[in-house]
Amino acid sequence: MSGRLLIKVLIGSVCLLAVLAPEAERPSGERASSHAGMVFIRGGAFEMGTPDGFAFEGPVHQVSVSPFWIDEHEVTVGEFAAFVKATGYVTDAERFGWSAVFRIDDGRWVRVEGADWRSPEGPNSEAKSDEPVTQVSWQDALNYARWAGKRLPTEAEWECAARGGIEGKRYAWGDELRPHNKCAANFWQGNFPFDNSREDGYQGRAPVGRFPANSYGLYDMAGNVWEWCADWFDKSYYGDSAALDPQGPAFGLERSIRGGSWMCSETYCQGYRVAARSHATPDSAMNNLGFRCVRSLK
Repeated sequence: MSGRLLIKVLIGSVCLLAVLAPEAERPSGERASSHAGMVFIRGGAFEMGTPDGFAFEGPVHQVSVSPFWIDEHEVTVGEFAAFVKATGYVTDAERFGWSAVFRIDDGRWVRVEGADWRSPEGPNSEAKSDEPVTQVSWQDALNYARWAGKRLPTEAEWECAARGGIEGKRYAWGDELRPHNKCAANFWQGNFPFDNSREDGYQGRAPVGRFPANSYGLYDMAGNVWEWCADWFDKSYYGDSAALDPQGPAFGLERSIRGGSWMCSETYCQGYRVAARSHATPDSAMNNLGFRCVRSLK
C-alpha cells in the first residue's frame, strides 16, 4: 500500500549510549572546489545505535565507515530550485497533486491539494530559499543527489557524521538538551501538538545553519527536518549489520530517515537524539522531511 495513503506522525525515542573509537578522527576542515559546502569525514570505527531507545535502535554494534564528504547543511529550497530549473524535474508530490501537511493550528496531519516543495503547507504558502526543502520523496532526493554528482548517505555514514566524534552522548552536542539554557536545535517546545512556546525562535522549519554546528562543522543534524537515507528500513537489521560500510537491508517497504524535525518534542517525540531512527515509504512527502547528500572519497 502506498505510504501516501497513510499519513504518519513520525516519532523518536528516549536515549542512547554510543562511543566513537579513536580512529574515527575529527575532520580536518579541508575544502575543495568540487566539494564546496561539504565537510570531509575521515570515517573509522564507532558504536552505532542505543540500548535505551526503541527496540529497532539497537543493539549497539560497532561498524566502520570509509572516508566521505557530507553536505554541511540540509539541501535548501534554493538549491533544489536550481536543480528543477536545470532539469525541468517534476516531484512526486507535484505529479500526485497533493501531499501530507502537519497543520500547526489544529495539530493534525491532513491531505492538502497543491502542497509541494514550493508551497509546503499548500497553495497559500511559500517556501523560503534558505530553509530546507521539504515535500520531496525518497526518489526526488535521489534524483537531486545524482544531478549534483552525489548520493544519499547510508544510516551508518549519517550517524557517524552526526556524532561529530563526541563519545557516548545523547545528542549531537552532548548530554544536555539545552546547553547553557539555550536550545541547540529546532524542535518543539511545549505540549505537542497543541502548544509550541517557540523557545527556539521558530514555529516550524528554520533556515539552515541557525543553530550551532556539531564538532564536525555540520548544521541541523538534529531537528529542523527529518532526512532521507539510502537504506531500506528493517527493525531487525542492526542485529545482522555488516561491520564495514553497512548499506542496510537488500530490500524493504520503507526507507530510513534520521535526525528528527521541528515537530519532535520532549514529551512526545525525541527524534533529535543522535541514535534515533524512523522510516517512511519511498513515495512519502511531508512538510517536515528533507535530505542532505554525501560523496564518496573515491
